[in-house]
Amino acid sequence: MEGVRALLLALFAAAAHAQFFVVHVTDEATGRGVPLIELRLPNAVKYYTDSAGIAAIDEPSFARVAVFVVIAGHGYEYPRETPRGRGINLVLKPGGRAEIRVRRTMIAERLYRLTGEGIYRDSVLAGLPVPIREPLLNGQVLGQDTAVAAPYRGRIFWIWGDTIGPAFFNGKVSAATSELPGRGGLDPSVGVNYRYFTNAQGRVKPMLPLPRKGLVWIEGLFTARDPKGRERLLATYTRQKGVEPAEECGVAIFNDQREQFEPWFQYPCGGRGHRSSHPFLLRDGGREYWYLYPWLRVPNEWNAIRDAAHWERRQCQPPPNVRRVSCVAWNEYRKRFLLLAENTGEVWYAEGPRPEGPYGTAVKIVQHEHYNFYNLVLHPFFDREGGRVIYFEGTYTDAFSGAREKTPRYNYNQIMYRLRLDDPRLRPAQ
Repeated sequence: MEGVRALLLALFAAAAHAQFFVVHVTDEATGRGVPLIELRLPNAVKYYTDSAGIAAIDEPSFARVAVFVVIAGHGYEYPRETPRGRGINLVLKPGGRAEIRVRRTMIAERLYRLTGEGIYRDSVLAGLPVPIREPLLNGQVLGQDTAVAAPYRGRIFWIWGDTIGPAFFNGKVSAATSELPGRGGLDPSVGVNYRYFTNAQGRVKPMLPLPRKGLVWIEGLFTARDPKGRERLLATYTRQKGVEPAEECGVAIFNDQREQFEPWFQYPCGGRGHRSSHPFLLRDGGREYWYLYPWLRVPNEWNAIRDAAHWERRQCQPPPNVRRVSCVAWNEYRKRFLLLAENTGEVWYAEGPRPEGPYGTAVKIVQHEHYNFYNLVLHPFFDREGGRVIYFEGTYTDAFSGAREKTPRYNYNQIMYRLRLDDPRLRPAQ
């Protein structure tokens, strides 16, 4: 009986897959599938490739006639220009397939979407293998804003700001863990398997549920040894009404038993708003410091961390041609600190001898047309080839941009990029 059931399921799946015309869009230089490529049909219907570069097209009207498909994507272009634009004629016959190569026009390489619904939706519809455990819906997450991550107790601990679900909104922090590469985790070129902290309904749960009103956002994660020598996970946080100045600023501590953050102490906000933080350790003058920002550090000592009077402000010299610094991290290959800065939809790269700088002229490495990509974060724990290859992500969103429409599934979610530091186009940044 089980054999019959398995056969029926296989036949059903094969029939379902056969209804789609499958397009596979790849980078002509690497052969890798490219996510977020738009395929626009003459009837104004649009399809977007998933994280494997797959689009499963179901258009019975065009099963026997050729249609011109316009091909476009942030930082990529179809090589052939025609009077109707960059694209190709296709007959969208069910069960058919087309391989399309695009040329990358930016320095960094788009790899995959990290959060949201349908990360590999089209691959699943086409009956193709996928690399992550939850390719369709994980933790009931449709959208997540602003990622922060840190290694903690042999795993990677991830947090996000606001989370949008099918029938809920979590404005008090969501979180997950994943395995480190080489310790059960996927290679960062492939993807990340999140295990969200969820409630009884299977949706991501609030991780810092303060009793006072307002949105709660964690700015940065870091670790320290408590007086008993135990490693503890700490988080700087703010509470505010939307993008208004913060009403509460403090440090929270993670309760491993309850799997939730709890307020530890508060400090004056000084009229500022939320600022994403990506702390890193640095030994300076025989003392170890957590740099919460390039311009703010605190000794890596329990009592110093819990007293904001010990937090030291520094003078920072960012690149002369950027406006907003997002994150800084040490790179072993360059033997310098790397800085990522953002300008609506753009990512800029620079290097400096110290976290505070001075940083050289920045080079643009990512471009999103009429769309935003903000709150960037470098992931040094994903570095490959001794730091020659680095990984970073940001929030892809129509917010605060000139976007005329939202990209289905991708909007308000995290996208991973990869950058090779031996690329000669980065030399002006030295």
